[in-house]
Amino acid sequence: SMSGNNTTTLADLTNGLTSDPKTWKNSHLISVTQISTSGLLILFQTAQSMRSLVRTKGGDSRLQHRVLASVFYEASTRTSCSFQAAIMRLGGTFIHVDGGKGGNTSASKKGESLEDTIRCLECYTDVTVLRHPTTGSVQRVALGGGTVKPVINAGDGVGEHPTQALLDAFTIWDELGLSLDVADGDSKNEKTHKGQLIIVMLGDLKHGRTVHSLAKLLARSSIKHELVLRYCAPSSLEMPSHVKEYVEKFPNAKQEEYTDMREAVKGANVLYVTRVQKERFEHVEDYEKVKGAYVVDTSLMKSAPSGMIVMHPLPRVDEIATEVDSDPRACYFRQMENGMFVRMAILALILGTP
Repeated sequence: SMSGNNTTTLADLTNGLTSDPKTWKNSHLISVTQISTSGLLILFQTAQSMRSLVRTKGGDSRLQHRVLASVFYEASTRTSCSFQAAIMRLGGTFIHVDGGKGGNTSASKKGESLEDTIRCLECYTDVTVLRHPTTGSVQRVALGGGTVKPVINAGDGVGEHPTQALLDAFTIWDELGLSLDVADGDSKNEKTHKGQLIIVMLGDLKHGRTVHSLAKLLARSSIKHELVLRYCAPSSLEMPSHVKEYVEKFPNAKQEEYTDMREAVKGANVLYVTRVQKERFEHVEDYEKVKGAYVVDTSLMKSAPSGMIVMHPLPRVDEIATEVDSDPRACYFRQMENGMFVRMAILALILGTP
């Protein structure tokens, strides 16, 4: 599925990754738009089997002698560590390149293009995981015709971070027992979800790349539940119109706006919390005003539905009180663990050994 010509666009790849494992083999993963709903199902089922593998045996050797290039021009402890753990648990190994300021790569200091750096690293490795601060850069490298091995997008500026959106969607699917509107898509969990799926997105929705990607992914996937997205944000940090316009195209998705968190969580199935960052405000007093209004603590949890899971992309600072961690509904650490299982599944599918 790697084309030799230079003209592949992201649009050409829409829904190309399906339930057929052949579509995944040697494919790039640049955007969630590449994955059809049946592709999502095989990915999620593979991630579940990775979880039982890790819990019973720690891993296996299906990716023995495979080498991953972990190339990060922007630091991300969680994403790089989970990809590295993922390949090692499947018997492979990795080389890590820290391309950021003060990083260990000499290439960019010598003026080498990103394309050439990746093409050279591909001489030693089988798959590249790339994170870069410039939006669109990962897509440009992968689809520009200069690469010969698969590239996985680990985040490009404020653009896409597909594996984060996938681990988030997997967590919701798995925790709640969602059904997908495809062959064999009914949930096989003991507890399965019925009726509407109500997801509250809380905090800084303007800059929160994770909520943009998750909203789009949930809207475009054929889930068997009516989707209700409730946006709850301070007045300068609302969900951007480009995300809302995208979601609007899908008749199964409804969007609602709230300012009061306690109202927003009524009847909700998922509370997805993002950090309100001080550096996003021109005036510190504006930050101080809203900061406390969006803190999830035990008093909120007392009034929240008993089956509502709480998610957070982490790192958290003070937007979720640590006292909530022991609540069984707090699933952010399970969500992190799922990140490794989903990345194991992606590597197995792309390297052709699901």
